[in-house]
Amino acid sequence: MKNSYLERILTARVYDVAVESQLELAPNLSERINNQLLLKREDMQEVFSFKLRGAYNKMVKLSPAVLKRGVVTASAGNHAQGVALAAQRLNCRATIVMPVTTPQIKLQAVEARGASVISHGDSYDEAYAHALKFAADEDATFVHPYDDPDVIAGQGTIGMEILRQHTGVIHAIFAPVGGGGLISGVAAYVKKLYPEIRIIGVEPVDADSMYQSLRQKRRVKLAQVGSFADGVAVKQVGRETFRLCRELVDEIILVDTDAICAAIKDVFEDTRAILEPSGALSVAGAKAYARRERIRGKNLVAICSGANMNFDRLRHVSERAELGEQREAVMAVTIPEEPGSFKKFCSMLGAKSITEFNYRYADPKEAHVFVAVSVRNRGEAAKLIESLERSGLRTEDLSDNEMAKLHIRHLVGGRARDIKNELLYRFEFPDRPGALMKFLNSMSHHWNISLFHYRNHGADYGRVLVGLEVPLEEKVEFKRFLSQLDNRYWDESENPAYKLFLG
Repeated sequence: MKNSYLERILTARVYDVAVESQLELAPNLSERINNQLLLKREDMQEVFSFKLRGAYNKMVKLSPAVLKRGVVTASAGNHAQGVALAAQRLNCRATIVMPVTTPQIKLQAVEARGASVISHGDSYDEAYAHALKFAADEDATFVHPYDDPDVIAGQGTIGMEILRQHTGVIHAIFAPVGGGGLISGVAAYVKKLYPEIRIIGVEPVDADSMYQSLRQKRRVKLAQVGSFADGVAVKQVGRETFRLCRELVDEIILVDTDAICAAIKDVFEDTRAILEPSGALSVAGAKAYARRERIRGKNLVAICSGANMNFDRLRHVSERAELGEQREAVMAVTIPEEPGSFKKFCSMLGAKSITEFNYRYADPKEAHVFVAVSVRNRGEAAKLIESLERSGLRTEDLSDNEMAKLHIRHLVGGRARDIKNELLYRFEFPDRPGALMKFLNSMSHHWNISLFHYRNHGADYGRVLVGLEVPLEEKVEFKRFLSQLDNRYWDESENPAYKLFLG
């Protein structure tokens, strides 16, 4: 099968619509990680993503009679734009089913190329099921986003270009993984010619369908996936892509949201280009790999797969980038509530740049300060915390506390009075017009809402922190209520940040 894919890739019809994207050095980042990091700039394609390669290669091979009946696909955005562009060039009708949570910038880009858009479902899987039915009803051809040999071969031309563009020794190539089409195509070409080059996939920790599938040696379907890197938010990888990855991919690295945000910033500082979260996954993975393996002087290639970024989301990226690079420490520090202690605490921070400082009087004996400080690395943060502890200042490291970073930092000072049996929960729901009201309606039980915090992060999903007064005798009823919700949720009632600042 490797031989057939090599031939498919060599004969793929992609350059009617795609360009051979640049393979360029990221000088600042390379210096920081002590290796040569080369960026394969697929974000520079006409639709700002690699997806047009596979879509066009699939569609250009359809007969005129089949093209006349039109094509259908399901996509959260980038594949949709590839299909829309291919349909425009081939003069055929395209219908794209997109989740209702799809960022407006991607929806508008698809419509601008003349494709018809149907908004359906809160996730890709719901849109996919609807698209299959629509294609059958209309006798149209379904163009799969990743699990199709012609689509895989189209994406594989990226691997062909990398080997042509870089004549030196390549240690590893990093690719983002959603359904697996990109990494399968790249691996099928590269491993046939240079089996010693490591092919490494990168997934978000909360959308790790390929990682779980390879580990369990079967295709795993995730119950839920995180939405930040929406371009790879796939619950189940393809059959063919799983087969190829089992045979050809060396490993999958998992990275979190903060690491992705840091990678977006890294690429911006080297290129002045802004990648979307899934587009920066490979960079985050390359950094994690270099740090883990302690390698130096190697040539690493990261495929920058897309740049269809919602502008509103940049606020969230900016907030989390320093944490992802471990250049910011977030802490809760307890100091005596007495004259001079506040000044003493500030003096202990020394010349470090304070990026955030929140405090409000709440207790006559002690004060809780929420502070974020710039540091060089996590080790320096640990030393600072140790120093504060030695001076008698109780310190809680909140750098990895998701609730603290999403909500508490915007709520510091709001202590409850006369609230009994309060439970604190964090919820996620698809963010679209009317979604917040729908969520509130789902909460319309007789329990009193004692705290509520929602902040739009420019992402596909809204995040809400809710406090509820639930009498002890109604705990069973409350658990039943939670089990009936469609939303993801986390119990934060024992979170130390809650107890320090809001409890």
